[in-house]
Amino acid sequence: MARIDCGDPAPDFELTGTSGGTYRLSEHLGEWVVLAFYPGDFTPVCTRQFCSYRDAADRLDELEATVWGISPQSLDSHERFRSKYGLTVPLLADPEREVIRAYGVLGPGGLVRRSIFIVDPEGIVRYRHVALLGLHYRDVDSLGDSLDRARSQAAA
Repeated sequence: MARIDCGDPAPDFELTGTSGGTYRLSEHLGEWVVLAFYPGDFTPVCTRQFCSYRDAADRLDELEATVWGISPQSLDSHERFRSKYGLTVPLLADPEREVIRAYGVLGPGGLVRRSIFIVDPEGIVRYRHVALLGLHYRDVDSLGDSLDRARSQAAA
């Protein structure tokens, strides 16, 4: 399985997601993009994670970055998850786990490791965090700190 590290080009992908869209990473060159890989819709930690992004939507907007959640559930599951909790971050469906594999975050038993990748405007990975256990998540403040560091490194 691939392992994507800081300084590597981010693997491009195209996935369907909530709000009826198709999301292609390469269409967001020129922007900072945060990819939040997560194990599953409706699970306790994932629900807390994406509800925290919803509750801090104003602060999330201030990060000036595109934020997407990616997991292997179907688009239908993502839509139900989004609707039930009023989630604001687009959720992208990767049922074949192709993108999950490309980023090296497929864990034992086919489970997705809770992970954050920050991609710079040139399409280079500038931050990577892959949890061994998905019991904790990166909140908006943590994402902001990571983006600040990534922007500083990209400018150096």
